[in-house]
Amino acid sequence: MHLPVSMNLANLPLEPSQVVEVDWGDRWIVYHRLQDLQIPCHCCTNQPLQVQLTSPTAVIQLWSVVKQYSASRRELIDWLTNCWHHE
Repeated sequence: MHLPVSMNLANLPLEPSQVVEVDWGDRWIVYHRLQDLQIPCHCCTNQPLQVQLTSPTAVIQLWSVVKQYSASRRELIDWLTNCWHHE
């Protein structure tokens, strides 16, 4: 499963385990952050990150964590600015 920054959460199927494409350099950071959020995940050396998505909340948290490491600084600033303008 590839989670682009602009993914559509409504069309994402909830399955017991999803392979998440994360940059290899960020894979362990994402893995540990998901564990901090108590989202079941599994990651072995030279293997992709696997995440159990059992709720919409887990999907949103996964999206947020992946976005934090995959988006550029400019994209994150624009996204945050847009959030503040919509309040």
